[in-house]
Amino acid sequence: MDAVPCLRVPCCHTQQFRRCLQSREAFDHCLGLVKDSDGTVLLPILPSCLSQLDLQSLRNTVPSGPCEIVWSQSPLQSKRQKGRPGGNKVEKMLQELLESHGERWMEELRADLPRSFQRHGDLILLGDGCFTLPLWNTIGDQLWSVVAKGLGAKRLAKMSRISRDGFRSPAVTMLLGDHSWVKHVDNGISYEFDVTKCMFSAGNITEKLRVAAFDCRGETVVDLYAGIGYFTLPYLVHAKASHVHACEWNPDAVEALQKNLEANGASDRCTIHQGDNRQLQLCDVADRVNLGLIPSSGDGWPVACRLLKRATGGVLHIHQNVTSPLRSTAANGAPQRVSQKKADREVWKAWAAETANHVASLLRDITGALWSTNIQHIEHVKSYAPHIHHVVLDLECRPS
Repeated sequence: MDAVPCLRVPCCHTQQFRRCLQSREAFDHCLGLVKDSDGTVLLPILPSCLSQLDLQSLRNTVPSGPCEIVWSQSPLQSKRQKGRPGGNKVEKMLQELLESHGERWMEELRADLPRSFQRHGDLILLGDGCFTLPLWNTIGDQLWSVVAKGLGAKRLAKMSRISRDGFRSPAVTMLLGDHSWVKHVDNGISYEFDVTKCMFSAGNITEKLRVAAFDCRGETVVDLYAGIGYFTLPYLVHAKASHVHACEWNPDAVEALQKNLEANGASDRCTIHQGDNRQLQLCDVADRVNLGLIPSSGDGWPVACRLLKRATGGVLHIHQNVTSPLRSTAANGAPQRVSQKKADREVWKAWAAETANHVASLLRDITGALWSTNIQHIEHVKSYAPHIHHVVLDLECRPS
């Protein structure tokens, strides 16, 4: 069976998202939905409906449930195929390959096949939880040719981890193919990057769609952690910012950012500042500052405060991973009658209030004047891990 597009959703919101897809006639009833190893669920989407699927609309329908598009292979068997050996195309091809090498197919090999992956044009990027058993090494490069053919790709790569080099570079190995540059189209914006040197943050699609809906006409925006242009490009292409200053210290990301600005016709409205943004010489220029770094953008807050226009101020979009405590219990040992969802939001509000006060103090110290900070909105982007949520604070900052 060929790879099919799926909507990856939190397990607790499976039925809500399934009903949403069904109401849009986009749910593939011929395939089974499957719970993935990270606790999320993959809902199969009809390929013919993929281009018309509006993720922002889906997310608005289920406000507390993040979702993203992935391509999946092994778990999405039809109801009639479930339980049949060889029902999966890649699995069947690999069984034949092993037999041709005198090896016997074993159940643990099935568990070592990719359950989901990223598709970038003709390149498939596998996760780190597959093809880990020593037996695969005995097959040689023929293994990757078979896997690529089964997944309908010409190039194949595999991620092992995220580097701790300060650039969050992916540790990706090319398994098949002569180059590692890929093109990804997201909300009408073309992103090109080298998968062995840069990451594509697919999980932030809902925040990129939200930024794209801003009206930034006449505004100067500073993106302090630009990467390959995840947010820089939506500000320019859809939000129509007059000018964006894009700050990025990873030279590989800067190379991709330059390509993407040219590809999307936005080079003339963007200035790239390569290097540590804490050394940025800009001051008093921004109507809006984007601080899209997790787990915390705290190091960039003083920089952002210096960037805001002294006379009129502006808005800071502060990204943060906020940790919620485990649910407490009452004196008698029974769970408190407060939903986890409500408890999470209370923690986000407390963090936002503390951040607003801290930013007001920074602005006072930097400018020598009093500023007011107003919490405009707290946006939940996704659940990063159990009890850890990626949120964005829209903080309006005005001189008093």
